[in-house]
Amino acid sequence: MFNITALRVTPKQLLWVKLVFHLIGLIPIAWLVFTVLSGRAGGDPVQHIIHFTGIGALNALAATLLISPLAKGLKLGWLMQTRRLVGLYVFAYATLHIVAFFSLDLLFAWELFFSEVAKRPYILVGALAYVIVTALALTSFKALMRKMGRRWQTLHNGVYIVAILAPIHFYWSVKSEIIEPSLYILGFSLLLAWRLPIWQKKRSSRIAMAAEGKR
Repeated sequence: MFNITALRVTPKQLLWVKLVFHLIGLIPIAWLVFTVLSGRAGGDPVQHIIHFTGIGALNALAATLLISPLAKGLKLGWLMQTRRLVGLYVFAYATLHIVAFFSLDLLFAWELFFSEVAKRPYILVGALAYVIVTALALTSFKALMRKMGRRWQTLHNGVYIVAILAPIHFYWSVKSEIIEPSLYILGFSLLLAWRLPIWQKKRSSRIAMAAEGKR
């Protein structure tokens, strides 16, 4: 029987894994370009682009938060080395989402931004999440990690704030269809709950008991 916990990868194999992750991140963008250029983006291509890139950012964020549970649960230490790559796709999709909103929806009319915020406050929630994501992306380099020390981890714990703000932004932005945003709220709630200290303590106890039983 195939034992995934025994799976090990060499640096060369890890490079291929990262290449696959890049393809998973880039293919949806290529598909979006194709659908827009071929006239298959629906009756409102602007809203289609804004929605598509927003969903892409949410999916990449969910994948980033899923890596730790999978790596720890299945003892795939090498998987943690892909977390930065996947996290940068959160920034990429969120940037496309913001650029599409300002360029295609507001037509760079900055004075409209404040009137839009007054009418749609969820924009501020999304903007705050994007500011945090940008800070995480800009400080994701190993050199900055070493230079910032403990402050780096404190800053990067901000991803959990993003995991709260982003699905709220999505839920608040929809007018009628709430099933999809509700599922994202549920999914992110589970991913955050997995990180609560009480569950971390129980998992540590189980691991300690298992190690004791092997002696």
